[in-house]
Amino acid sequence: MNSSHKFSQTPSGSLRGTGGSWGQLGSFPRAPSVHGGAGGVRISLSFSSPRCLPPGGPWGSRKGNSLPGASGKEVMQNLNDRLASYLDKVRALEEANEKLESRILKWHEQRDPGSKQNYSQYEENISHLQEQIMDGKLTNAQIILLIDNARMAVDDFSLKYENEHSFKKDLEIEVEGLRKTLDDLTIVTTDLEQEVEGMRKELILMKKRHEQEMKALQCAAGGNVNVEMNAAPGVDLTVLLNNMRAEYEALAEQNRRDAEAWFNEKSASLQQQISDDAGATTSARNELTEMKRTLQTLEIELQSLLAMKHSLECSLTETEGNYCTQLAQIQAQIGALEEQLHQVRTETEGQKLEYEQLLDIKVHLEKEIETYCRLIDGEDGSCVKSKGYGGPGNQIKESSKTTMVKTIVEEIDPRGKVLSSRVHTVEEKSTKVNNVKSEQRVPS
Repeated sequence: MNSSHKFSQTPSGSLRGTGGSWGQLGSFPRAPSVHGGAGGVRISLSFSSPRCLPPGGPWGSRKGNSLPGASGKEVMQNLNDRLASYLDKVRALEEANEKLESRILKWHEQRDPGSKQNYSQYEENISHLQEQIMDGKLTNAQIILLIDNARMAVDDFSLKYENEHSFKKDLEIEVEGLRKTLDDLTIVTTDLEQEVEGMRKELILMKKRHEQEMKALQCAAGGNVNVEMNAAPGVDLTVLLNNMRAEYEALAEQNRRDAEAWFNEKSASLQQQISDDAGATTSARNELTEMKRTLQTLEIELQSLLAMKHSLECSLTETEGNYCTQLAQIQAQIGALEEQLHQVRTETEGQKLEYEQLLDIKVHLEKEIETYCRLIDGEDGSCVKSKGYGGPGNQIKESSKTTMVKTIVEEIDPRGKVLSSRVHTVEEKSTKVNNVKSEQRVPS
């Protein structure tokens, strides 16, 4: 904010303005409050001052003391010029503050219609996304658990399959051993049958030889030669042969029965064992087929679960990408709003600095006004409120002005909540001199 008034230093130490008119002390209106915006420090400035009477008319002289000459008039002229320029600056500053406050309110209405920014929609979206992410994580955990269970079941079935396979190999080895035993028994049976056949042939030969011997003896005994000998009776060969035949036949029959019984027993045991092994092999083969079917089912289910997991991961990645893009856009908007807020704060700080400079000028002017009062009073004391000077025609009155400057400093968080508030009050007093013209009527 620029002002059209300029000041120059005079030899008396006061500042002379370029304006050539006397300043009019009017009423000081209450300045609007200035807020620094949300998210930082808010400063509220307010002025409270009474109305002052404007000086007017020529100046009178105090009894016993005369007003200074050209230097005193020049000082008063400079003071009045300074006062007029100060009032112009105050009015311009008030207008600038009003414009700045209207801009701040307009900016808040455009950017922040409520007391604070409404992030409820984004919070709902974020909470919904978080719920979806948690559901996805829970689903993934369940899928992983199912995959682990399926893997454990596959491992169990693989272990059972290996055990059954080893048991099958053992059974096959045992069956091969039993087959070898059966072959050995068949060979032994064949040998025994051949031996029995040989013994039968030998028996037939012995029977033929016995018959031939009997025929020969009968032929020899059939003659007329009678030979009587006193000898001991010989051995009856027929009985002996019959006995030997009976013994051999009984022995052969016993051996045949024993071999047949042993063969039947071994064959029955082998048949029973072969049937048992065949049943176990069939059950193992059926169980192996069932295990293969279960393994294929589990592999198909595993493939479907892996495909579902891949699709869920793809959807989760896509969702995260979309919301990352939305979050980046929101952050960009927040950055733009923060930049605008920083610009408003910078402008507010500039207005505050300019106001402080004008306040310093005001204090300096009030000091010069006090000097002005002392010049009127003859530099012998301070100004007195509503005190009259001059002769019967003119009277000089002094009026004092008290200015209360209240500075409210509030710290506000980004959501618009007031964290702390401090109030600084500065009381400034200034004295003005009024020239009142009075008439004295003389009765005729």
